[in-house]
Amino acid sequence: MLIRLLRAYLAPYKRPISLLVLLQLVQTIATLYLPTLNADIIDNGVVQGDTGYILRFGGFMIAVSLLQVAGNVGAVYFGARTASALGRDVRAAVFERVQSFSAREVGRFGAPSLITRTTNDVQQVQMLVLMTFTLMVSAPIMCVGGIVMALGLDVPLSAVLLAVVPVLGISVGLIVRRLRPLFRTMQERIDTVNRVLREQITGNRVIRAFVRDDYEQKRFGRANTELTDVSLSTGRLMALMFPTVMTVVNLSSIAVVWFGAHRIDSGGMEIGALTAFLAYLMQIVMAVMMATFMFMMVPRAEVCAERIEEVLDTASSVVPPAAPVTGLARHGHLEVRGAGFRYPGAEAPVLHAVGLTARPGETTAVIGSTGSGKSTLLGLVPRLFDATDGQVLVDGEDVRTLDPALLARTVGLVPQKPYLFSGTVATNLRYGRPEATDEELWHALEVAQAKEFVTALEGGLDAPIAQGGTNVSGGQRQRLAIARTLVQRPEIYLFDDSFSALDYATDAALRAALSRETAEATVVIVAQRVATIREADRILVLDEGRVVGSGTHHELMAGNETYREIVLSQLTEAEAA
Repeated sequence: MLIRLLRAYLAPYKRPISLLVLLQLVQTIATLYLPTLNADIIDNGVVQGDTGYILRFGGFMIAVSLLQVAGNVGAVYFGARTASALGRDVRAAVFERVQSFSAREVGRFGAPSLITRTTNDVQQVQMLVLMTFTLMVSAPIMCVGGIVMALGLDVPLSAVLLAVVPVLGISVGLIVRRLRPLFRTMQERIDTVNRVLREQITGNRVIRAFVRDDYEQKRFGRANTELTDVSLSTGRLMALMFPTVMTVVNLSSIAVVWFGAHRIDSGGMEIGALTAFLAYLMQIVMAVMMATFMFMMVPRAEVCAERIEEVLDTASSVVPPAAPVTGLARHGHLEVRGAGFRYPGAEAPVLHAVGLTARPGETTAVIGSTGSGKSTLLGLVPRLFDATDGQVLVDGEDVRTLDPALLARTVGLVPQKPYLFSGTVATNLRYGRPEATDEELWHALEVAQAKEFVTALEGGLDAPIAQGGTNVSGGQRQRLAIARTLVQRPEIYLFDDSFSALDYATDAALRAALSRETAEATVVIVAQRVATIREADRILVLDEGRVVGSGTHHELMAGNETYREIVLSQLTEAEAA
């Protein structure tokens, strides 16, 4: 998965990567040449007492060092830019795919996991790429080059390398093998910490209301402890790696000095050559250590890449049409034909062959007990998810064939849980129609019974709104969400229990103003409150996902027991009549 991800997203950066590799090659060759120069200065300058030779080759050694520094700086520059570009592209791709998801896919992954995959997981892959470009590219060149240069200095002494390199490779391999499953567990537990923390921040008022602070602290403590435990296990293995490598390095250095001393004593080797051999041994070991450092990062990055690819490989169940319809003949006619919906793996469908017809100038209401599928039915119209059976038609066209932009302009949804974005009142109201004027915004606020409280806010339309609208009340959020849809001016209005947080007086005033504003539009209202929908032209009664009644309030009171039970649970017989 990691290789596939990198191959796909590094393809546009072949030129800077090629330049980076060239610069790494230059700096590595310069690094490998320095011990040989040093040995030459010792043997032909220091031992012979030739100061001029030392100065000449010392100056050349400085020039090689400057070349090494320049190559290294250039390689790090291009490596950092390419790794950052990769992180940007992968984050953008994950975000774009998540944006295409329907409610079904978002629910499958969960918001905390999607956030972790878009941020932490991408960061791990980006860090691996950066370290690869700055360390790993030069490591094999350094290792192979060091072995070649060491062989050139003294072949018998190079036998030490035959023992050192395999021992290092096996030691590192055994540790890395145990790291990989731990890193997968670590990422999953980061998801859990994110989920718990997100719930506690969002549900802070509920926690305080029920005085569950201690319980929530313990719940977060458990999630935090589980993450800490796996992090400690990972840290212990990672901490074991460097002492293992250094032990092998030190033992090999002792062996080189021991055997090298005998070689010098027998006249088979010069002092400068032994110094250079030790330098090459350290370079070889440093290359192995760099590779070791990379191998510690690879398992975690590989797990993160798998999680990223899992998102990228998930196709949305709401697919844009290949040849979208970009224009509609009629205006605002909505029809649901035998629509059914079933969540993947569910024992029973949420909706069973639901039929509904809503026309311009009419108000159609949907009522039913909790869990009867009312919100799911409304969600099929703007394609928050697609019907698994039947059809949803807007002006005679299946919504699955409509251009998404056309569907968004035609259908306006006020969701059951209205969400406001951080910004101002005006930016939230203009969300569906950025070109709307201030006069249009004030008119929409007036219809939504929100003008009075917005006027009272410091700044009016420019008054700040916190993320989620947490700095306004639930009823104010609902009215602002209704005003936002009114600004959009769609031909079909869908109100999903959008009046539940309003008092009866505001509810009545809002419905009266809406009836005038939407007189020529199609209106579908989902509500639990009978008073909100009793004047509708047509009322659809749902029970366990099935339509069990359809008609006006008086017709259903006379002939539908389910509707009658709902009404009498809220009103007296006299009030219902």
